[in-house]
Amino acid sequence: MPDSLLKHTRINQLRKPIYSASLATFRILFGLMIVASMLRFFAKGWIETLYINPGFYFKYYGFNWVSNWGNYTYWLFAICGISALSFALGLFYRISAVVLFLSFTYIELLDKTNYLNHYYFVSLVLFLMIFLPAHSNLALDNIRKPATQKRQVPLWTTASIRLLLGIVYVYAGLAKLNSDWLLEAMPLKLWLPAKNDLPLLGNLLNKTWVAYFFSWFGAAYDLSIPWLLFYKRTRIPAYLTVIAFHIATAILFPIGMFPYVMILSTLIFFPSAGIDAFWIKIKAILPSIPLAKHYNVYHYHPLAKRLTGIVFILFFTIQALLPWRYLCYKGTLFWTEEGYRFSWRVMLMEKMGYAQFVVKEEGSDRRVGINNNEFLSPNQEKMMSTQADFILQYAHFLAGHYKSMGWKNPKVHATIHVSVNGRRSVLYIDPNRDLAQEKDNFTHKDWITPFNDIIYGL
Repeated sequence: MPDSLLKHTRINQLRKPIYSASLATFRILFGLMIVASMLRFFAKGWIETLYINPGFYFKYYGFNWVSNWGNYTYWLFAICGISALSFALGLFYRISAVVLFLSFTYIELLDKTNYLNHYYFVSLVLFLMIFLPAHSNLALDNIRKPATQKRQVPLWTTASIRLLLGIVYVYAGLAKLNSDWLLEAMPLKLWLPAKNDLPLLGNLLNKTWVAYFFSWFGAAYDLSIPWLLFYKRTRIPAYLTVIAFHIATAILFPIGMFPYVMILSTLIFFPSAGIDAFWIKIKAILPSIPLAKHYNVYHYHPLAKRLTGIVFILFFTIQALLPWRYLCYKGTLFWTEEGYRFSWRVMLMEKMGYAQFVVKEEGSDRRVGINNNEFLSPNQEKMMSTQADFILQYAHFLAGHYKSMGWKNPKVHATIHVSVNGRRSVLYIDPNRDLAQEKDNFTHKDWITPFNDIIYGL
């Protein structure tokens, strides 16, 4: 078969109609998870402690303009929660999807101290959902506007979500192919014994071989699970493995909603016909459910189809390339962390640091040692003491703070010691560099000291 014909055949395969109940179910579950997450933030008081109380926020590069709303920050979370509920119900879906994406992502941009891989994943999914016809079925919009009800949608609409999940898993698996994870069972060798008080299995967590088992199984799981979910013969046992794996991680590690996000999201790999049949049975019990009846297919307007295609190609190109950007930097990734975020490196290291800052006034003997607790929350200080971009932002903040107090050209120096995966704590940055004069950009930070060990791997 000629390459052009093969390519055309594959494109037509992606255009094949499937039952829209699959995409609609994903919309419902994903929206409800975000509703639960917002309620959790309210219930645990995290809105105040993480987003209102801090006197200083660490910003992502280029997003210094993002700021909290003071006490009105509660309204920001309320907007996110309400739009998530509307999104799940399929009510004013397009508007809800846009508002949900913007509000959720805005919250995540407030302070990069709170960065988590699954928050990033949620933002990416929400962006895709803006362009997908997830309101074609099981949506209140189908009652409000019956013309929106479509029994089928193109295969690529669910395939795009599968692809994103595949990228997450495969890159997470590739990241585990390093000497610390596979040969030293680090950092699981440090983390698992801390959970030895668990009933029944707690004593096993003290065993070194258990840490190695979890390390090797975790790498194999991440690298293989998308393919096992894709094929019919292995799908059900693979999904049972997904449930078992993520429930285990939820019990062992404080990673919030991530396990449940992945458990529910991977349902998208199941055949749309089976999900449609499931909803037919539910409708027999609850007749009011707006389940599409007629075998009509959702069709994009030609211009919308072309624009969506361009957006998705750019989106997935970025997702495929972004995790490799660390190759553009000198030094060991686990040490510098330049290119570490947004690359699906999940729970790969235990990094601890101790940071002491001194501010000096130019041309005088005036100097002051900084008590970090006066400016940072405990979690902010923990994150800052091991990551160079945090350190630099904090140094610039300190320089600005003392300049506002009348100091002339404040100089900021820091003595910081960091330990990676149980190694001896060593000097992290050059204490003689005036951090107030260093620029915050994407170039390599040459004031980070060389790493005194070797970590092999991707």
